[in-house]
Amino acid sequence: MNKIGVCEERVYSRFFQSNVKVLRNHLLYKFGNEEQANDMAQEAFIKLWENCSEVPLEKAKSFIYKVANNATLNKIAHQKVVVAFAQKTNPMHHTNESPEFILEHEQFKTKLEKAIQNLTESQRTAFLLNRIDGKKYSEIAEILDISVKAVEKRISGALFSLRKEISI
Repeated sequence: MNKIGVCEERVYSRFFQSNVKVLRNHLLYKFGNEEQANDMAQEAFIKLWENCSEVPLEKAKSFIYKVANNATLNKIAHQKVVVAFAQKTNPMHHTNESPEFILEHEQFKTKLEKAIQNLTESQRTAFLLNRIDGKKYSEIAEILDISVKAVEKRISGALFSLRKEISI
């Protein structure tokens, strides 16, 4: 049997170059840990290479997302400990802003981060892919393997929730 498709190094390399950043950002937005996002994206592409003869090119994108999501979910408990530690050890930096401004800014930032964390996973992922990564709805639909209408609904729901929670 002739192994072609993802097993062909040139095809794999092109697929990697066109998908690694988006996968990494997807994981970062979904789970909030940059180092873990890099590691899980790398792990997903390694698994794809190891299973290249069983994964056709047209299924490769969904394969890497599934592998990366599953691997990340397996490390969620550890991530929570890392995030909590990072928040406690974040040093205050010096600024010329008034203490009141700094306090208001920090309170708003905390409120916004909490509001984003309170979104459903699907809303948060779609919202951040659109607003932070600049992805079009059609690109998000392809990444998440859902319809454009579903993307519209998720982002609309995210905006509604954020407005409601932040304006309180």
